[in-house]
Amino acid sequence: MFCKKCGSLLMPSDGKMKCRCGYSEESGKLKDKSVKKTKIEVIDKEQQDGAYPVINAECEKCGSKKAYFWTKQTRSSDEPETKFFKCVKCGHIWREY
Repeated sequence: MFCKKCGSLLMPSDGKMKCRCGYSEESGKLKDKSVKKTKIEVIDKEQQDGAYPVINAECEKCGSKKAYFWTKQTRSSDEPETKFFKCVKCGHIWREY
């Protein structure tokens, strides 16, 4: 929601939507029912592999053709991400730059 006076973003405060310029919107009152509760799921290390996609990649250790895949920024932001792979069969982890 945006302020009708200055156009800034309205923020919730004291059960109302308020702006930095002092504008307050009564009709935009917040109600407890309107606030949705977010459920956060925690993944155990044992369940973690199931959270990654499985792709076709050959393991250099056991020769399996399937691996979990994820990326991570390991160098400066102007460098490409590092690709990590984990063999579905033996658990060997390798990376590509």
